[in-house]
Amino acid sequence: MNRLLRYALLAACLFASTIAQAETLSAPWPSRLIKATIPFGAGSAADVVPRLVFDRLAAELGQPIVIENRAGAGGTLGTALVAKAEPDGYNILANSSALTIAPAIYSRLSFDTAGDLASTLMIGRSANVMIVPLARPWKSVQDFIADARAKPGSISFGSVGIGSAVHISAEKFRLAAGFEATHVPYRGGAEVITDILGGRIDFYFCPVATALPLIREGRVRALLVSTEKRVADLPDVPTPQEAGLKNAESAIWFGVFMPAKTPRDIVEKFHAAGMRVLNDPAVQASFRQLGVEPMPMTPQQMDELIRRELVANLDVIKAAGIQQ
Repeated sequence: MNRLLRYALLAACLFASTIAQAETLSAPWPSRLIKATIPFGAGSAADVVPRLVFDRLAAELGQPIVIENRAGAGGTLGTALVAKAEPDGYNILANSSALTIAPAIYSRLSFDTAGDLASTLMIGRSANVMIVPLARPWKSVQDFIADARAKPGSISFGSVGIGSAVHISAEKFRLAAGFEATHVPYRGGAEVITDILGGRIDFYFCPVATALPLIREGRVRALLVSTEKRVADLPDVPTPQEAGLKNAESAIWFGVFMPAKTPRDIVEKFHAAGMRVLNDPAVQASFRQLGVEPMPMTPQQMDELIRRELVANLDVIKAAGIQQ
């Protein structure tokens, strides 16, 4: 009798669990916790900016968003996890323009950037600013280029890894300016800044949000911004076009993605909630402090951007001879 009772209780528990799972699956999205993966280290611009949005988005959606940093291999490790995750709307990825660089760097990715991810929300974009040590003699980007051309191979620059967005910004500048330089990849931005301050490398295309305090404190010199327009907080720093450089513009964008087979109505609902957050004046004020500007796009427009950048970045990487 006791054994039969135990079996009956077990069957009842399994039945109840099955019913609960079915109810959860059939409940309107979102009805439970959402997991967000950021495939970069904590404290980077690609981490700080999405976190600001996710904090507000959790309240907008009425469900918690738990964030996990899964850094490594240029952001491809964390990206692969989401690309292969359950497409139920509860697995999201916060990535940057590094997403469209990785396929040209890593020949054996376990995911297809354009095919395995659904573009969901474009958060915004930020310029990089070229900073140099104060101890160097360069007062302008023209001074720098003249010196770099006169002394082939004497210049070094840092990045947060081979194929990172800041690496590509530096390579586009180098190719446009016509000089050779040694690339020194680091594990994180803090290490690059340390060596810029110490004069151990010559330049770094640093995200504006990170560079602004150093520039304002007079600890580094800013020579160039990477975008087609000047940065409001750096009104005296020229653009590539103003410096006479062609095809040297670049920017870091930040966006949210879901697995490709996520139901379209969930993607659209997430996008609508995200746009309400991005249009919040308080969020926009925080973005201005971080040097992030709006980049409003529909998911379809994001898909088009991804496809264009995949081709353009492949051309840059080939021209620069970048290899992993």
